[in-house]
This record gives sequence, structure tokens and C-alpha cells, in this order.
Amino acid sequence: MEPNRSPIILWFRRDLRLSDHPALGAASRTGRPIVPVFILDDQVQALGAAPKWRLGLGLEAFAQRLEQIGSRLILRKGAALDVLGDLVKETGAVAVFWSRAYDPEAIGRDKKIKATLQGQGINARSFAGHLLFEPWMIATKAGQPFRVFTPMWRSVQGREVPPPEPAHTRLVPPETWPVSDRLTDWGLDRGMGCGACVVRPFVRPGEAAALDQLDTFLQRIDRYPAQRDRLDDAGTSDLSEYLSLGEIGPRAIWHRVQNADRTGVSGGEAFLRQLVWREFAYHLMYHWPHLLTDNWKPEWDTFPWNTDPDAPDARAWRQARTGIPVVDAGLRQMYVTGRMHNRARMIVASYLTKHLMTHWKVGADWFAECLIDWDPAANAMGWQWVAGSGPDAAPYFRIFNPQTQRERFDPNSDYLHRWVAEGQAAPSATALSYFDAVPRSWTLSHKDAYPQPVVGLKEGRARALHLYESRKEPVRN
Repeated sequence: MEPNRSPIILWFRRDLRLSDHPALGAASRTGRPIVPVFILDDQVQALGAAPKWRLGLGLEAFAQRLEQIGSRLILRKGAALDVLGDLVKETGAVAVFWSRAYDPEAIGRDKKIKATLQGQGINARSFAGHLLFEPWMIATKAGQPFRVFTPMWRSVQGREVPPPEPAHTRLVPPETWPVSDRLTDWGLDRGMGCGACVVRPFVRPGEAAALDQLDTFLQRIDRYPAQRDRLDDAGTSDLSEYLSLGEIGPRAIWHRVQNADRTGVSGGEAFLRQLVWREFAYHLMYHWPHLLTDNWKPEWDTFPWNTDPDAPDARAWRQARTGIPVVDAGLRQMYVTGRMHNRARMIVASYLTKHLMTHWKVGADWFAECLIDWDPAANAMGWQWVAGSGPDAAPYFRIFNPQTQRERFDPNSDYLHRWVAEGQAAPSATALSYFDAVPRSWTLSHKDAYPQPVVGLKEGRARALHLYESRKEPVRN
């Protein structure tokens, strides 16, 4: 093969897009043929049922997008290093490019791959793209990683974010395409069971849908500061699943929102703050990788949480049958749509960790199984923030009261009626869909009586406060 025709393998991961893609831009500028690849390795196999199913939809949409510009997505299954080594031999590739990941398992895998390929004379390079700022580039004045969000937010507000590159409309193809697996043979939908048919109407996968959703949100971003916590209103961006799979890049969002601000549309700063909250989660995960599996604050290691995911309280919570309507509504929204409103996530997590005294990891693992917008850093930080074991300047005794939260953010009970069928004379289609989405083994019906609370709100709060205050060592913030 002529030297200038030797291809570059572009290893796609959580970056399923053609715009705002530094690795793709660098590969394209070489003028060499590009072989796009996605690898089903052990880390992808370990995904929960819902995120794995959503990944399959994303890969299908991305493959179609590549075909529209004369390219292909090559699918291979196996250990990433072995697959890439085989593809280098098959294609005569001189380089392998990819976008960086920041979780500890991916970092370990990628370092080994880079060292091995470079040792073989292959140009192995990783690029930014999943975040606005690389975690090692953001530090306090003392040069330390941030432990509190607000100072980090202040530190990045004036920083320059590189503008996103436009979408690529052509990728140079190789002379011969390597053989690809068939996506249907991977069975990425296998774990979803009957839930796939229920959730599918609520999902629009792909980069085009992501950009369309951003356009839709920008038309109402002025309402974001006041409405983003309302359970009964469409006040959020609904971009989380697209960011999770990289169907849209954070730099594209940042600049579009800033441009809206410059034209006099309000609400942008409040939203950008939440985008940097996502950055904060990755910042913490990179510098303290135990965030994913253990208490970020080690003094919480002795706290007497129940760690059994099959305990009756945890089972009632998982089945959205806690007897606390807004808690159950949030969980049922997740089973029907694959997503959950952010305010509902906080209420649901607080009830599990505070009222039911169940370890945050039980809830985090369940979300990792059920959310189509699951994100390792955001999921872990969110749960630990609510539980009190994570980065939070607020006192440990903050316990959400589901009733007052519902009254404030769902004053007319519209959210409850949308997702909880029991007790309604004419339940909504979305509320009834919950019973189609959940496992048949739960043997649930909308004709069942709505349960009494597993733990009363006053009782649960009093028990939690007693346990917090009676610890041998005080919880330190």
C-alpha cells in the first residue's frame, strides 16, 4: 500500500458524532483514509441493560450517518487491544486515534493500548472532546483539584472554550473495507426485555436528533432558571442522553448557549452552570477514582447503611411501590422513558439513602441498569451528593421531604397523575405503561391498591437524624 494511502483507524467510543470531534478532525486533516471502528469489549459488555440498549440505537444511527457521507462503521467484538492490533494488520493502518475517557478502567485500558501500539511503530493518539476542560487543566490557586463546585464554576467562567469544528461531510474511504460484525448479532437489546418496546417511542437517537433537541431547548432557555426544577413542566434541556453517548459535544452546546446570551436571550448562565456541574463530576472522578465505588468522604465508611439490594425496603423502592407518590412517580418515569427528571432523581435518592437508610451504591447500581442517559461520573457524584458522603458544602442533615418537594415542584399533581396509575379512575397511558415496562416477575397491576408508605416521612427523617447524630465520629464536611 502506498504510504499516503495507509489509513487511520478512528476508534469511536462515547463520541458518536461527526461535528465537534477533535480526533476526527485531526485524522481528516491528514488526508489519509479513515476506518471508523466501534469495539464491543468487556467494558461495553458490562453496561447495564438500558444504557447498552440505548448504545445499540446510537450505533445504528451513527452507522447510517457515516453511510450518508460514503463511509462505514466497522463493528468488532473482543479485547480492544487485540481488535485494534488485528485491524492494523488487516488494513495496513499507520495510526489509531480516539477520544479520551476519564474513568479509571478506561484510563488503564487506553494507556496499555497506546504504549503497545506505539511500541509497534503505530501513531496512537488520544484527543479531548468529551469535556469542555481536561481535568488536569483545572485547579485551585494552590494547584490542587477542586473539592467544591462553586469555586470551580468561578474559575472556568472566563476561560476560553475552543469553538466546535463543523460536521465532516466526507471521509476518505480505504481501498478495501475490513469485515464488520452485524449489530443485530451483538444483542445489545437483550437485557431490556419487554421494556424496550415501551421506552422506544421516547427515544430519538443520533446526532441530528441531538442538534434538533438543542435548537428546541434554545427556544425556551429563558424559562430554564425558573422552570428547570418543575416536575410538571418541560423546563430542562433533555440533552443528557446525547451527551452521555457523545451524540453532541459539550463545546457545541457551550457556544450555542453563549451565542443565545449575546442576542439578549436570558437563562444561558444558569444552564452553563449545570454543564460545568457535569465537568465537576468528571473532575472528581479523574482525581478521586474511588468516587465510583466507595464513599468520597472516608468518614462515612462506618455509617450503618443497609447494603443489601434485595432487602424489602430496597425492593419496594426498586419496584416504585414505596407508598410515597412522588418517589414512585420518578422511578416509574424512568421505567417508561429511560430517563428521570433531575429534581425527581434527588427526591428518589434522598428517600432511599435517608428515609430507608439504604446505601447509595444500591441506588447508583440500579440507575446504572435502568437509565438510558447513564453517565458514570454524574451518576456516582449525584448519589453521593444526596447521600452526604460526597462533595457537598451543605450540612449532612439535609433530608428532602418528598411531600413538600411535590407541593413546590408539582403543585397540581400533574407529574403524579402522569406516572402513578393506582387510585385514578382513568389512568393516563404513560402511567399504565409502567406495568408493561417492568418485569413480569413483579406481578404488578394498575388494579392493585396503592401501598402504604414503607417508612413514614417523619419517622424516616427522625431515624436518619438519630443515626447521623449518634455516630462515634462526627460527619465532617
